[in-house]
Amino acid sequence: MEPVKPWVWLRVFQHLHRASLLPRRSHSGCAEHVTAPVSSHSRHIRPTLLVSRLYQPSNLRDVGQDTRLQGEMTCKSQRLMQQAGLIHPSNPGCYYYLPTAVRSMEKLVRVIDQEMQGIGGQKLDMPSLCSAVLWKTSERWDLMGKELFRLKDRHGVDYCLGPTHEEAVTTLVAHQVNLSYRQLPLLLYQITRKFRDEPKPKFGLLRGREFYMKDMYSFDVSEEAAYQTYESVCQAYTRLFTRLGLHCVQVQADTGNIGGKLSHEFQLPADIGEDRLLICENCSFSANVETIASDRNDCPQCETGTLVESKGIEVGHTFYLGKKYSHVFSATFSSAQNKPSIAEMGCYGLGVTRILAAAIEVMSTEEGIRWPGLLAPYQVCILSPKKGSKVDEATVIAEDLVHTLGETLPQLRGEVVLDDRAQMTIGKRLKDASILGYPYVIVVGQSALEEIPRFEVICQQTGETVFLNKDGLLDLLGKVETV
Repeated sequence: MEPVKPWVWLRVFQHLHRASLLPRRSHSGCAEHVTAPVSSHSRHIRPTLLVSRLYQPSNLRDVGQDTRLQGEMTCKSQRLMQQAGLIHPSNPGCYYYLPTAVRSMEKLVRVIDQEMQGIGGQKLDMPSLCSAVLWKTSERWDLMGKELFRLKDRHGVDYCLGPTHEEAVTTLVAHQVNLSYRQLPLLLYQITRKFRDEPKPKFGLLRGREFYMKDMYSFDVSEEAAYQTYESVCQAYTRLFTRLGLHCVQVQADTGNIGGKLSHEFQLPADIGEDRLLICENCSFSANVETIASDRNDCPQCETGTLVESKGIEVGHTFYLGKKYSHVFSATFSSAQNKPSIAEMGCYGLGVTRILAAAIEVMSTEEGIRWPGLLAPYQVCILSPKKGSKVDEATVIAEDLVHTLGETLPQLRGEVVLDDRAQMTIGKRLKDASILGYPYVIVVGQSALEEIPRFEVICQQTGETVFLNKDGLLDLLGKVETV
C-alpha cells in the first residue's frame, strides 16, 4: 500500500481543527474546552461541565485513611476541605483556594453584596499596603503588637499589611471636603484579603494568617443616627445567616484594639469554637464571657434566667466607634447649619473564608461535606453508567439530561456537572459525590431505559433517595435557589 503523503495528514488536521473536533491551544499552551460542532439552533447551549475536567486535585479516599495526614488536620472542616480538593496548604496559615472553593466563595460574596447593598452599602477597594503614618496617628501601630505584618520599602518607609482599614477609609472620607449631611449615612465596604500574623495558625481557614473579609464603615450625622445604622447592619447580618441556614447568636462583646463604645459578635455555636459564650436560658441575652464576671451565673437582663456556657466560632463583628477615628483624621461633613461637624462612625466585619469553613464544620458529617444550599459549588451531579455495563446505552440520556436541566431551569445553568469517569463504578462515584457534597446526585441507570424513564435522585442534605420521572425531576430541581 502506498504510504499517505504528509500533506494529506496536514489537510486532515486542518479540517479537524476547523470542525472543533480537536482541542485548540490557548496562548498559555493549555488545551481549551472541547465542544462538538453546533448548529445555529443549539449555539446557546453551554459546554457540558465534566468532573474529569475539573481542576480538583482531591484525595477522596486516601486522606481520610492516612493517619499521618489526620494528625495534621486539626478540625473536620480542614480535613474535608483538603480531602475534597477545595484548598491546599501553602505556608503556615495560608492556603491555595482551588476552583471549587472559589466558586463557593464567589456565591457567598454575592449574598453579602445583596445584603450590604440592600441597606445602602457602596462597594470599593482599598490598598492592602497601608502607611505606618496612619496607624501611628491612630496609635494602633504599637497597640496591635506582633499580630501586625510590618515591612519597609526600599526607601526605608514603614508600611503594614492591613488587618482592618479604619485609618484608611477615614482618611479617604476626610479628603472629601464638601461632604454634606444630606449624603449621610455613608456606608462604604470592601471584600478583600486581610493579613494577621497569628502566632499559631490552626483549624484550616478558621484561623489563618491570610484570609478574606468583608469590612464596612459607616459615617453618620449624629450618635442617634449612628445607632440606627448599627442596628440596620446587625439586622442585615441576621438575614444573611438565616439565608445560609446558619443559626448564629448575636452576643455582647469587647471592643478590643479596634475601640469604640459598643460591640457585638455573631457566633456560630460549635464544639471547636475558641470563644466562650454565656447564653440565658430564659431570655434573648447572650454575651462573650470576656464581658461578664466569670463567676456570674444569673442573667443581668431578665435577672431570673441562668447563664449557660457554650463555645462559638466568631463569623462577624460589629462596632460603634463614635468619633474615635473621625476626630483624629478630621472626617467632617457640612451640617444643616452649614457648619463643619465630625462624623459618627461604625465598622462591621464578616469573615468570608471563616463563614465558609465554619458552615462546613457545623453542617457536615465526618464522611462528607454538607453545604448551605446557596453556597454549594455545584447544585447537581449526574452520574452516567459504568462503561461496558449492561446499561451503557443510558450514557446518552445522562448527557442529554445535563442540557435539559440547563435549558429548562435557567437558575441551574452552570450548576450541573456530569461525572463522566465511566471507568469507575457507580458506587465509587457515589462515595466521591457524598464527600464533595453536591446537594442533588442523579444516577442514570436501568430505570432510565424504561418506557417512561425514571431517575434515581439522592438528596444529600436529607439523605432521602427517590425515583422520579423527567417531570418530577424538573419540579424538584425547579425549587432550588441559586445566586
